[in-house]
Amino acid sequence: MTPEWSRPEKIDTIGEREKLVSIDTTADERRALAGRFGLLSVEALSAELVVRRDAAGILVTGKVRGAVVQPCSVTGDPVPAKVDEPVALRFVEPLGHGADEEIELSEDSLDTIEIEGGTIDLGEAAAETMALSLDPFPRSPDAAATLKEAGVISEDEAGPFGALAGLKAKLEGK
Repeated sequence: MTPEWSRPEKIDTIGEREKLVSIDTTADERRALAGRFGLLSVEALSAELVVRRDAAGILVTGKVRGAVVQPCSVTGDPVPAKVDEPVALRFVEPLGHGADEEIELSEDSLDTIEIEGGTIDLGEAAAETMALSLDPFPRSPDAAATLKEAGVISEDEAGPFGALAGLKAKLEGK
């Protein structure tokens, strides 16, 4: 399957010197990405990336920027969101599948993606970075009132301090 925003970069064109790659989406790609990620719209999406080879694979760093509109997780109302997310990925040759060897990751380990077919897809990497940067449960300004009307209590009211506040109110006759 070809991703909606595919920008393949052949690995044999990537050396140890940094290569700046700027990519942008078309209107059709933005519509397709909105559908894939359950967004109301993708208004803009681009990436400024630096690509270079090192001993461990191909290193990709940079920024993904854009603007999207998400549906409120409560009301479905539009919730605009800005994307300004750093990228730090390492593309590696495929590992032997089925290996029983454990891999230790340090705190500064980069997310790794296996190289497929002699190319890395910078568009797909940027699209996934955008999706992971978004709030998974966006709330519109009306969300709290809608939840309250439906009888859903807030975390503050449901937690131990909420129970104590309720007990205090009962004791004070409120």
